[in-house]
Amino acid sequence: MQATNRLFSEEVVKEKQIAKLDSVYTEDAAILPPDAPIIWGRENIKQFWASVIQEGGLTHAPLTTVEAEVLGDAACEVGTAELRFQGPGGTSQIAVKYVVVWKQEAGSWKWHRDIWNSMPR
Repeated sequence: MQATNRLFSEEVVKEKQIAKLDSVYTEDAAILPPDAPIIWGRENIKQFWASVIQEGGLTHAPLTTVEAEVLGDAACEVGTAELRFQGPGGTSQIAVKYVVVWKQEAGSWKWHRDIWNSMPR
């Protein structure tokens, strides 16, 4: 889990390597972003994150696992993150909490369901 979370934070977000999301999300994953519809499928999820990173200015997304539990062939992770954005007006940060349901795909643990929302600091 830590390696996949690091891959998302370091390579996908910081280095803007959107294609690396193939190693993060399952093929039939879904994300539930705040105040938005559910986004189904890895290709649609890649488009979402490309927009947030390239157009929205997301530059930093370190993930901190608070709790993780393996439940048979799935796992559940609860965590927090400090999302940093760089825009024309400067830098802004949003604290979020998240839940990820993990599933094994081709021998690797990947994010299968991903939901997050903001929280007070």
